[in-house]
Amino acid sequence: MSCTLRLSFPTLAFESSRKTRSNGRATPTQTPRHFHILCLASQPKLEEGEDADHVRGQGQPQVILVERYGNGTTKRYFLDEESQLQTFLEEDSLVTNGFQDLHASDTGLLWLPDTVKDFILPAGFPGSVSDDYFQYMLLQFPTNVTAWICHALVTSSLLKAVGVGSFSGTTAAASAAAIRWVSKDGLGAVGRLLIGGWFGNLFDDDPKQWRMYADFIGSAGSIFDLSTALYPAYFLPLASLGNLAKAVARGLKDPSNRVIQNHFAISGNLGEVSAKEEVWEVAAQLLGLALGILILETPGLVKAYPVLVLTWMSMRLLHLWLRYQSLSVLQFDTINLKRARMLVKSHVLHATVPGCVACNREEKILSWQRFMKPQITFGVSLEEMVVGMKSISTVKALLKLYANEQYILFVNQQHGDLEVFVSFKVGATSMSVLRSVWQTYWLHENWDNSNNVFHQLAQSILQMEDRFEDFIEQLNRAGWDMHQINLRVPKDITIDDSGPV
Repeated sequence: MSCTLRLSFPTLAFESSRKTRSNGRATPTQTPRHFHILCLASQPKLEEGEDADHVRGQGQPQVILVERYGNGTTKRYFLDEESQLQTFLEEDSLVTNGFQDLHASDTGLLWLPDTVKDFILPAGFPGSVSDDYFQYMLLQFPTNVTAWICHALVTSSLLKAVGVGSFSGTTAAASAAAIRWVSKDGLGAVGRLLIGGWFGNLFDDDPKQWRMYADFIGSAGSIFDLSTALYPAYFLPLASLGNLAKAVARGLKDPSNRVIQNHFAISGNLGEVSAKEEVWEVAAQLLGLALGILILETPGLVKAYPVLVLTWMSMRLLHLWLRYQSLSVLQFDTINLKRARMLVKSHVLHATVPGCVACNREEKILSWQRFMKPQITFGVSLEEMVVGMKSISTVKALLKLYANEQYILFVNQQHGDLEVFVSFKVGATSMSVLRSVWQTYWLHENWDNSNNVFHQLAQSILQMEDRFEDFIEQLNRAGWDMHQINLRVPKDITIDDSGPV
């Protein structure tokens, strides 16, 4: 009988305390926690006084594997009496996030929701940053608050100096104009906030792409600014939208630039590289402003709005073309997913891999991963992976097939073109992602719809075991940095096939 059940009962858990004994060791304290269970499966009806563990122990639930979700939920896959795959959901954030909570307690962030932590802190915090990161950011926040307060006050004085409010004889008009102007800046700041919070983990993987997108979005912002001359009554909303778009562009540009600067600084001289780039940028700014003033002083151009727009469009298209060319000459020796696809495809087809120069030159900066062939979907739940094939033989065959791998790959047979689903096990690394990409491309080149799926999967694994070591050796000889493989393992879903826990 199908049921939905939620139980809640207290358990004892240990937390690290900041109090220490005389020997300097932290003393654990017992803290009552509530353990939630959510069942979504064919389960027998619970009698009064029975708990979920008792029901699960009545013969029928044989746990096959466990899926752990980033929000703390655990899904157990087990067999029912008819040997059909069923699921059992458990909400137990303490078990899943115990180590994360212990780390977070060192900075006093246990009270902060995980959603907020993910928004304001780098992935893997605090282990992914230095020990002084959090204290620095805590002091930087009020520092920046005071700076923007000063900016708002100074803006009022600047507007009054150029005539806003001078006719009224008071500062009220200047203050009101300053409030509107600062509000425009505030809307733009919201754009940068959202970009940094939601997309902060993307810039290390593909800085070329995001730097190019920053210029596209900045161009859209300039269009709003140009429109203010046509609709002066809507100056504030148009200028605000323009500022928002340009702030989003800046939110994409600045992190991408830092990754590119770090690529240049092979001697650890990141500060000097950044300073010298600033020199180039300021010199270009001065020359550009001078040429812009010269164009504006051309007779008839200032009063002819269509000519002004046409001139801007010509310069902007030239700017975008030059930006693309400048990004195309970058020669990253790190492996991201886009470059990994190119390297793997070359090795599968020709048993060779291109060097850094050739691979970066052929890299398509603007291409999206979702539109590349073959299509690979990472971080898929097992239930979605084997949809329509929930027999025990299918699941056990997959587990046996990938017993020596840190991932499980399966072909989506409901899709016309070859599409693969990949789920990663607990402990998977960037090398696991690279192996899954290699297997995918071998399947793509050798796939036969008429043959058995598991036979072809087994054949692809045998080929990978035979040839992947040669692939790594060729990458090393070609000059690729094997210590920095930017292939992220999705943390939303991980598989634990070590047995019941």
